[in-house]
Amino acid sequence: MRKLRGDAAEVLGTVLHDGGTLAVGGFGLSGIPADLIEAVRDSGVRDLTVVSNNMGVDGKGLGILIEAGQVRKVIASYVGENRLFAQQYLSGRLEVEFTPQGTLAERLRAGGAGIPAFYTRTGVGTVVAEGKPHAEFDGVAYVQERAIVADVALVHAHTADTDGNLVYRYTARNFNPVVATAGRVTIAEAEIILEPGELDPNHVVTPGVYVQHLVQARPRVKDIEQRTVRPRRESAAV
Repeated sequence: MRKLRGDAAEVLGTVLHDGGTLAVGGFGLSGIPADLIEAVRDSGVRDLTVVSNNMGVDGKGLGILIEAGQVRKVIASYVGENRLFAQQYLSGRLEVEFTPQGTLAERLRAGGAGIPAFYTRTGVGTVVAEGKPHAEFDGVAYVQERAIVADVALVHAHTADTDGNLVYRYTARNFNPVVATAGRVTIAEAEIILEPGELDPNHVVTPGVYVQHLVQARPRVKDIEQRTVRPRRESAAV
């Protein structure tokens, strides 16, 4: 079934709603579905719960949803690059559920696999585990973590086919694969879109069964959060 759609805004308009849960792939500004995030902003939807490793930076990535006042709650593992996020959190405007990074990835993976909860040692004895069920296995304490299933999942792929099979490139293969499985509706943007049969099945990371809609990503300069460089050495004289 061809899943290619012509307009991200039109697709999102059929699935977004106020108070919904949105899972978004990427790591900082790496591998984020930038076009889809901008379409969410333009939709005007409010009171979102956003599940993502972090919230980008001020004015970029998921930071634009913070600026637009569209986010009510964030479930993330790291938020240190976004000043406005910190201001809204400290002022009580934004609810934040901090989750260890590996636990967050597993909560999303479990949601996609139909596993409602799991036990982990990570966070035991810290504020992360407060109020959560505990159990002992082989004499070791574990805390129960609930799976995450989002109303809508947004991911960025490098290459896709019109059946929705996805291939990620380099660092973009971060949270995108687990986010793609954890949405009741998953929308992917891809830089290159092929016809069925043109994508090597051995290279597919996310099977198309998880993807309901696919849009063409616009060419853009990819932002870098912190550019760290060294002076270039002059070539040695020959």
